[in-house]
Amino acid sequence: MQERSMTMRRKKRIALIAHDGMKLEMLDWVRFNQGTLQQHFLYATQSTGNLIIQETDLPVTCFKSGPLGGDQQIGARIVEGEIDFLIFFWDPLQPQPHDPDVKALLRLAVLQNIPTASNRSTADFLISSSLMREEYERILPDYTRRIQRPDL
Repeated sequence: MQERSMTMRRKKRIALIAHDGMKLEMLDWVRFNQGTLQQHFLYATQSTGNLIIQETDLPVTCFKSGPLGGDQQIGARIVEGEIDFLIFFWDPLQPQPHDPDVKALLRLAVLQNIPTASNRSTADFLISSSLMREEYERILPDYTRRIQRPDL
């Protein structure tokens, strides 16, 4: 499998998503990390983004609500190389009407090899990494052969 790379700049483009049952935890995490987050570009689904804007005054580019296509909008930006990082506090105890969209988003994050956190501990480790303050060469696997010959 051939690989290529993409440079993540010092200012990362970070997507923030939280299911309803996790929004307060996301907000608490954002407040705790506000000093670091203000050094990056923030994107979010609508209700998560609006909550962060109202409570922190951080600038956030908002997409549609997750169930109305926001997860897919962020997934598309990941594929286009416009999102570097995904923090997605999903609720493991509450079924979501848009579970297929959530699964597709997480699949794209893995395929595009972007750092992804689905809980606060992982988000803490990622955001405190020294790699957050410098450029990073993200390896992008070439899946062309696997798609053409799935048995390889």
